[in-house]
Amino acid sequence: MQETKGEQWFRTVNAMFLSLVSLSMLLPFIHVLAKALSHDRYVLAKEVTLWPKGFQTGAFEFVLNNKQFLISFGNSIFITVVGTAISILITMFTAYPLSRKIMPHRRAIMFLYVLTMFFSGGLIPTYLVVKGLSLTNSLWSLILPVALAPFNLILLKNFFSSVPDDMEESAKMDGASNLRILFTIYAPLSMAAIATISMFYAVGYWNSFFQALMYITDRNLIPLQVYLMQIITDQMGMDLANAESMMNTAAESVRAATIIAAVVPILLIYPFVQKYFVKGVMLGAVKG
Repeated sequence: MQETKGEQWFRTVNAMFLSLVSLSMLLPFIHVLAKALSHDRYVLAKEVTLWPKGFQTGAFEFVLNNKQFLISFGNSIFITVVGTAISILITMFTAYPLSRKIMPHRRAIMFLYVLTMFFSGGLIPTYLVVKGLSLTNSLWSLILPVALAPFNLILLKNFFSSVPDDMEESAKMDGASNLRILFTIYAPLSMAAIATISMFYAVGYWNSFFQALMYITDRNLIPLQVYLMQIITDQMGMDLANAESMMNTAAESVRAATIIAAVVPILLIYPFVQKYFVKGVMLGAVKG
């Protein structure tokens, strides 16, 4: 069916508008990258815009050789990988029974999960619970309290509800257990939804910041985002001063390089799940 002139105009204007929005989001990232790769005299003179001047990689060399950065980077990798795996398993184990019509009181149980999206126990009670469980100054304090996200549970539960009951009944007739049915039938058929919520969980864990400020005081346990905050607010001024004296690199360049190093790893994950992203969100939102 041929488009009308009005539809063509709308498509063109819409493409231009979205391109400008995308460009406005990309330009700050390019500016930070340019500062990270520029010589200190151009950075200090604020002459760097979108292209490096006096190209050098000293800031990245300092960041990647900095002991505290490597410790924090390793902590974030652990939190993201282990946390995402635990969250996916818990979400699957919760969504599967709630998606089955034979589950008694499943609507009431689901209501309790949804309720937590709007009301929480509060900051102080949550801290007291974490402290009472001896999780403070532990990376588990950044994983276990947020292991299940109600929104992700809703997506996966609705996706599981779309699987025909006949497939489950046939598997049970063959002697399959509920655990085997979950991992051999429901999980493969729901890879789009699982990949989508995996991305949600991974981004959440990688950006873990506020919980770390509350529960972590040991510098060897801080995640990358807290280290980044300390770099930006110059709470590690001594390290930055050493960077400049050793490598003739501006502190601003070191901050920029740290920001890039903190953002790039999570960006590399997105292309692998992008093809599932829209499909997983749409189907999980409308099926039930």
